[in-house]
Formats: sequence, C-alpha cells, structure tokens
Amino acid sequence: MDVSNITVLNRPSLKASTECELSEDWQNLARCRGRNLEIFYPQRGVRNASAKALCQDCEVKADCLEYAIAHEERFGIWGGLSERERRKIMRDRRKVPTAS
Repeated sequence: MDVSNITVLNRPSLKASTECELSEDWQNLARCRGRNLEIFYPQRGVRNASAKALCQDCEVKADCLEYAIAHEERFGIWGGLSERERRKIMRDRRKVPTAS
C-alpha cells in the first residue's frame, strides 16, 4: 500500500500530548467491534487484505490510526495500515520540524 497520500498530522511532542487528547470513545463506532480480531494480527507472510478491507470504509479509521501511532502499537492492522506503514508515518512525522 502506498502511504504517501495519507495526511500526516504534525503534533509537537506526540507522545506527551496524546494521553489527554485521544479519547477511546471511537472504539464503540469501529466496524471491527464485536468481530474476531485475529484477522488484524495475521501471521508473518500472510496477506492482510481482509483486515484492510474492513477498515477501508470505517468512520473511525483515522482515530484508530492515531491511537496506534500514539501508543506505538507494534503489531497488527490499525486504521487500515500495517506495522510497516505506520512506522513510515512515524518516521515522516519526526522529520517535520515542530513550531515553537
């Protein structure tokens, strides 16, 4: 998946600011709520298309992605992105200077 078209939100000191900024109420609206979450944690080398497809039209996809990035989730599909795709976003955010 090409993550270059994903909007990168710049947040100064992301780790420090997320504790009070991110509410977990979004989880109640997630399309995956009540489903078997094993599809979001595929075995290494197994395609994760079914998890990403479920996320595609989820109304809280952006909240889910921000939660995963803020909490440095190392495994699984969150907000429609894999671990590798989230790491790229985190690297890109670190490159952007924050306003003082």
